[in-house]
Amino acid sequence: MYGDVDIPAEVQRALTGFLDLQQRRLEAIGPELTEQVQAARDATSGGKRLRPSFCYWGFRAAGGDPARPILTAAASLEMLHVSALVHDDVMDSSDVRRGAPAAHRRFEALQRARSEQSGRGGDAVSFGIGAAILLGDLCLIWADELLHTSGFDAAALARAEQYFDAVRVEVTAGQYLDLLAQASGESDMDLALRVLRYKSATYTVERPLHVGAALAGADQRLIESLSAYGLPVGEAFQLRDDLLGVFGDPALTGKPAGDDLREGKRTVLVAYAVDHASEVQLNEFDRLFGRPDLDDDEIQLLREILQDSRAVQACEDLITERTEDALDALDRAPLADDTARKALADLAIAATSRQL
Repeated sequence: MYGDVDIPAEVQRALTGFLDLQQRRLEAIGPELTEQVQAARDATSGGKRLRPSFCYWGFRAAGGDPARPILTAAASLEMLHVSALVHDDVMDSSDVRRGAPAAHRRFEALQRARSEQSGRGGDAVSFGIGAAILLGDLCLIWADELLHTSGFDAAALARAEQYFDAVRVEVTAGQYLDLLAQASGESDMDLALRVLRYKSATYTVERPLHVGAALAGADQRLIESLSAYGLPVGEAFQLRDDLLGVFGDPALTGKPAGDDLREGKRTVLVAYAVDHASEVQLNEFDRLFGRPDLDDDEIQLLREILQDSRAVQACEDLITERTEDALDALDRAPLADDTARKALADLAIAATSRQL
């Protein structure tokens, strides 16, 4: 818990109540839709709640009254996050999310079980992909509804809408850039940095801060100060995530070890390695990177190339640099609440060292 409120518990309460309402609405259409709601319940359970946390502390930083329904509004960003994760897993053909089957694998298994029981039925893989796309779409719609039914007045919602709209456009644009980078078969540092910013940094930290601050009536000076803090934190967060995607413990990350190497993720880490590896290393890297059938020895060889090329150290240096930039910006920011300043400093350290 950061600051004086248990954000994860309050956000979970808001999400549970909202999904109870959605279940009643969808069951009126047909009991089959319970599968979609249950998948949404499971997908919104747990997680770090980073985006709602930054939204809440952006609200407090602008002098917002914590008695207002800010945590219900902040929960909309968690629903948006789930929408992005579901779609991302479909595009990456990921099998696992947070230690459980990814949504499309979950629906695939449900359909396969039905087919085996009845002796007939369509292709389970196609069903799983289609059902997951629809789940992601539902969560995107629900994110908007959560914000607009959170209890804030029309003026506050109008201020927040420009940032909520921006984050949805930016994360979709960043996702397309990521898809393009993987499809290109090449590692380009400029493209990797743009993916870093728009698929993660603005979406994870900067825009949630803006949504919260706007709900509290923040002026442009504070919005800009929050950007000066939020963008480097978001970039450092994603750099850490990229390192964990290669070197992380599956028990902590919830995904198989080296999954990003099998998926061929064209991250800043990979772009640096490609730019600095020897010719022999680069030939080995090109031969193995992005192969879904990589075994443990091949994963280890790719890890060694990333380390020997100093790509890992370069990312660690960037994380340190951006975290320091963020904390310096936070010290100068005209926040209305010193509790918020302390909470945002703690969140920056935790998010970039991955203590949460």
